[in-house]
Amino acid sequence: MTYSDDFKINSMQDLMDLIDKMGFVPFFANDIPGFSIEEHIGPGKWYTDGDNGFWPAWEWKGPIIREMHCAYGKFFKNKAVYISDKWFPDFANYRRNGYDFDSRYEDGLAAHKDKELFELIDANAPVRSKLLKKIGGYTDGGKKGFDTIVTRLQKQCYVVISDFRYEVDKNGKEYGWGVAEYSTPEKLIGKKFTDNVYKRTPEESRARITAHLMKILPGIDAEKIAGVLK
Repeated sequence: MTYSDDFKINSMQDLMDLIDKMGFVPFFANDIPGFSIEEHIGPGKWYTDGDNGFWPAWEWKGPIIREMHCAYGKFFKNKAVYISDKWFPDFANYRRNGYDFDSRYEDGLAAHKDKELFELIDANAPVRSKLLKKIGGYTDGGKKGFDTIVTRLQKQCYVVISDFRYEVDKNGKEYGWGVAEYSTPEKLIGKKFTDNVYKRTPEESRARITAHLMKILPGIDAEKIAGVLK
C-alpha cells in the first residue's frame, strides 16, 4: 500500500491502520499530492452537515493517540502529522540532532524561554494547554509567545500532543472544540521511545526515514521529501 493507491478513510479504525502501515500521516493537504488525511477522507467523515453536524476526523484525534500511543503534533511545516511509535524515535533523533533537551540548552542551541516551557510541560505532563498557560503565566499581561514556543518544541520533537480534551457542561455533556493536552514523547510512548531514540546517528535516522517515504510516496523525488523533513 502506498499513497498513490486509491483508498478512502471511512472510520477511525481505517485511520489507525493507515498510521500503522504508513508510519507518517499528515492531517492536511501539503506540497506532496495525496499525502494527507484530507485528500483520502471518506464522504461525511471530514464534516457532516445539518443541525447536529460534527467533524469526525477531528474527533478521532484523542482516541487514536490514546489507543496507539503514536506521536501527534506540528511536525511538517507547522502542520499536524501522526507518526507511529515505530517511526517516531528515528524522526525525533533526526529533528533533535541527537540532543536531549538539557544538552541542547547547555550548548546554547535553545533559548531560556524554550527551557522554561519545556520544563513546565515535562513536570506536569500530561497537561492541558489552558492550565499550562495559567501556571506558566502565559495569560493576559503575562509572558508572550506561548504558541510559537510550543510549536517549536513540537517541531524539535521534545513535546507532543498527548490528547484532546473537551469542556463539560453542568449536565456532564462535552461541548466545543477539543483542547490540546501536551506531554513529552518519553512519557507518552515510554520505553519504545527512550530505548530507541538515540540508537542511531541523526544522519542514519534521516536516511531511513527518507528511504521509507520514497517507498510509500512513489514518484516523489528526494528533494521534495527533503523539503517536508527539514
